[in-house]
Amino acid sequence: MQITMLEARDLPEAWFLCLRKMLTQGREYTIDRGSNVGHRRKELDFIVLQVKHPSDRPLVPDVPQGVPPPSSMEYVENYLQYLMTSLKADKEQYTYGEDLADQIPEVIKIYKECGHNTNQGFMAVGSRESIKLPDPPCLRGIDTRVMNGKLNFIAYFRSWDLWAGFPSNLAGMQLLKEYMASEIGVEDGELIALSKGLHLYDYAWDIARTAVAWDNVRTVAGEQPTLPGFKWWL
Repeated sequence: MQITMLEARDLPEAWFLCLRKMLTQGREYTIDRGSNVGHRRKELDFIVLQVKHPSDRPLVPDVPQGVPPPSSMEYVENYLQYLMTSLKADKEQYTYGEDLADQIPEVIKIYKECGHNTNQGFMAVGSRESIKLPDPPCLRGIDTRVMNGKLNFIAYFRSWDLWAGFPSNLAGMQLLKEYMASEIGVEDGELIALSKGLHLYDYAWDIARTAVAWDNVRTVAGEQPTLPGFKWWL
């Protein structure tokens, strides 16, 4: 397996770096089981992504006009209740929050009462019964580490949709981390994500290329470009 290691300044940069890597090095295959059976997707074998300053705003990436935004802060704020509380809609197979809600205060308690030098601040998602679900949870755990007075998250995704999932997942997780850091009484730290299933569905290949091309222009210009007539299907 090819291990991809990326370091990003903030969450939007992390997304664009992953898009570039996916479009150039992602392995293409047809899905036999899981979401979108029969469709093709590009996938990185295994990725280790380190975001050094995940609290820098904005938390979600900008995209050019005509490209559907992968997320928004309004969506993330709504998503947060499914990450931090046990709220669950009638037809939902699972939410991350139904597992995390009881573990979040326990991790805070561990650090406040026992000190920072411990390896036990791990929050698990899913159970041995999850394998029987048509679509098991993608996020399987968030590990934590307080180091140098900062709370860091290390998250593992068994499968991870780069376009529609990544921006909302990490933005929501960052807000959770900021809350926990405040409760523990430490500063906010890094966000590290690992996955052997970071992927991009075929429906998003063209819009991903457009977003990356736009970001390349923006990076060279050093500012948000104004591109009259910029067509997302190029």
